[in-house]
Amino acid sequence: MSQQPAQHPRHELSEVLHQPVRFSIAAALAKTETMDFKDLRNTIQVSDSVLSKQLTILDKAGFVEIKKAFVGKFPRTSLKLTPAGHEAWEHHMATLRLIAGA
Repeated sequence: MSQQPAQHPRHELSEVLHQPVRFSIAAALAKTETMDFKDLRNTIQVSDSVLSKQLTILDKAGFVEIKKAFVGKFPRTSLKLTPAGHEAWEHHMATLRLIAGA
């Protein structure tokens, strides 16, 4: 009886986090408690619309928390990874390291 080879680790990668902009968002948010929308936009160097679209996908996946508030008369959006987002990020990174042979 032949043994099935183990499934390649790439099957463990998060489809949500694998997209480059979402990967960059998660990487930036994983390093901080919370980040302002503008700071995140500048950090990963994308337009407001691109960032908004990708944050919506991460939000629907349960990976980010988006808080909107006003500071004086100015709207302010703060972002952070949820516990599920942190877990998904750590698993995704561990899987990349496994694939890379680290």
